[in-house]
Amino acid sequence: MPVNNRIAANAAEFTAWRRDLHTHPELGFEEHRTSDIVASKLASWGIEVTRGIAGTGVVGTLKLGNSPRALGIRADMDALAMTEANDFEHQSQNPGRMHACGHDGHTAILLAAARHLSETRNFDGTVHFIFQPAEEGGGGGRVMVEEGLFERFPCDFVFGLHNDTALPIGTMLVAPGPRSAASDRIEINITGRGGHAARPQQTIDPLLVGCHIVLALQSLVARRTDPLDSAVVSVTQFHAGSAGNVIPQTAWLHGTVRTLLPETRDMIEHEMTRIVEATAAAHGAEAKLDYQRGYPQVINNDDATDRAAMAAAKVVGAENVIRAAVPRMGGEDFSYMAQKVPGCFVRVGQGRPGQENVPVHHPRYDFNDDILPIGASLWAALVEQELPRA
Repeated sequence: MPVNNRIAANAAEFTAWRRDLHTHPELGFEEHRTSDIVASKLASWGIEVTRGIAGTGVVGTLKLGNSPRALGIRADMDALAMTEANDFEHQSQNPGRMHACGHDGHTAILLAAARHLSETRNFDGTVHFIFQPAEEGGGGGRVMVEEGLFERFPCDFVFGLHNDTALPIGTMLVAPGPRSAASDRIEINITGRGGHAARPQQTIDPLLVGCHIVLALQSLVARRTDPLDSAVVSVTQFHAGSAGNVIPQTAWLHGTVRTLLPETRDMIEHEMTRIVEATAAAHGAEAKLDYQRGYPQVINNDDATDRAAMAAAKVVGAENVIRAAVPRMGGEDFSYMAQKVPGCFVRVGQGRPGQENVPVHHPRYDFNDDILPIGASLWAALVEQELPRA
């Protein structure tokens, strides 16, 4: 595996950075210690530092030569609100906080690439190293874009990566088109007529209405979505009632919708509203849907993806670059950046063959430090490929 030798020689130092971040996890928009470390390291390498975008966000800018071309490379910095179950030396020291998704590794990878590029200076153009807060539900990517990220730091392309425990180390998934789903929330409030459970004929039972709504919503996937497309409608909470002999007045449903195509997202929101209201009306009740749009779909730009795949092949070999795969139904707020600038989101395999590979968002997850040089080499190869010196 032709990982950059200079980067590989410093793997132990990068591992120390990553484990320090893992030991001190911070939640979205609270990454004060993390952003201080990022800003300090970037400045020490002669990289121009801009802070305060989306609160704790940091952008490092390195410009060399005369080329007007510019790339953006993004890493997320936040942890999850969960308790770590590991007992190794670098376990979380912040109760109820854990780097259970590998953002500590993503940050260390981008720092490693930034240092390498600042030292070797083997490119002509501008690189913006984007350290984003609050990916885990806070929409830090959206906030950075809304606060003028790409107006202040114009980019021809933007790239990001995520570790992947399902892919073996030494592989990368670099595929065009939809890669992660839009992630939306639904809340449904049902109002019926309460009464004695022994006299149901005098009531309008919101539980019965809710059950019919849950079943009817599944038709949106089974009969309204193209079989070659993907969508998920999951009702995950159903709250109603307080006593065994009382039919309640109201019921409340909560859930999530995941879609890969923007037109499917629009269809489901429109049809869900109609189904909820009409199903309730058929039973003499009222129901209101609150459809809350979350992260949009990550859609990899064809051109950006081809460029990322070329760089990936230089690091892991073309035979280890996966160019087509089924999209994931999880959400990812790199999507906001890729909506604004042509972008590509790469998945870097970190699975250890023959070993248990704990998935992300698990209390025993830990980032595989062996891929730190791989990820940093990817970014270095991409910058040198796209911003070549004359």
